[in-house]
Amino acid sequence: MTALQAPPAASELLTHCAGLVRPALHQAVGRLHPWLGEMAAYSFGWCEVGGAPATAPGGKAVRQALAVLGARAVGADEHAGIPAAVAVELVHAFSLLHDDIMDGDATRRRRPAVWKAYGTGPAVLAGDALFALAVETLAAVPQGAGAVRLLSAALADLMRGQADDLLFSGRPCTGPDRVTVEEYRSMAEAKTGSLLGCAAALGAVLGGADEDTTSVLDRAGRHLGIAFQLVDDVLGIWGDPAVTGKPTGGDLRERKKTYPVLAALDSPAGGALPELLDSPGRSEEAAELIEAAGGRTAALAEARTHTSTARALLSRAPLVAGAARDLLTVLNFLVGREV
Repeated sequence: MTALQAPPAASELLTHCAGLVRPALHQAVGRLHPWLGEMAAYSFGWCEVGGAPATAPGGKAVRQALAVLGARAVGADEHAGIPAAVAVELVHAFSLLHDDIMDGDATRRRRPAVWKAYGTGPAVLAGDALFALAVETLAAVPQGAGAVRLLSAALADLMRGQADDLLFSGRPCTGPDRVTVEEYRSMAEAKTGSLLGCAAALGAVLGGADEDTTSVLDRAGRHLGIAFQLVDDVLGIWGDPAVTGKPTGGDLRERKKTYPVLAALDSPAGGALPELLDSPGRSEEAAELIEAAGGRTAALAEARTHTSTARALLSRAPLVAGAARDLLTVLNFLVGREV
């Protein structure tokens, strides 16, 4: 299995859930100002610049699936989770539009990022519109007040995680002010785990779940998010660009404080790493040193720990057996992208 290809069971689940959600997602985007709607459609791979139809690669629709399966897991009809799926997908798209601007990433899914295709200001505005549309989508459902509170809390965490991630880049690799692995875990849970947990929990809320069950799904999703980010960090250094769509060693050239880097810096074998990270053109040497210092092994071991915790949480929750199994299938796909 390649790094981003789902096995048959996961692929069928993701395709099924995306098919359920797609009409509602299209309908929601259609309510935007036409220019903002075009940029949103471009970000989803539905059109080219100017609005001509396209079939560009989109995302894996994992958050959509978690929302639909969250509703099913608490005994509701899967359609109950569709507004939650639409909302989290809109928020995810909003975060990607802004992330690309903040990180200076010129491409997204092998196409120019929205800010490169339309301009920075328009991309910021489109992201804001997607965020507002997500809130509007949830506010319209009967459980809207509780759903919006849950989404707002996840968004606050997401922003906190994004802020920490940006601040990490300016901190030293060594000394008392260096980034610790504990700080990294907190950042990853907020930046990546908050929305994954929110997706499953929102689906459960719209499916009529009680607070305890909703909380378990949220916590499981947060651990899943940490594991996902850890594997993503490994792919960011050693992944195949033809599969990941990212240049080899890109994270190292940007001096990102990813988990493999932090783990290697904490190892006696990583003493020369700060110099390599500060030297343009030496990312391949840095990757070799990080692996030799145990950074890759440590990251994947940490990912397995959080995956196990997520599985344990789901196994103890009062969930419908088949839907709980499907949640585990998606979980296994997300963290099974090891290189």
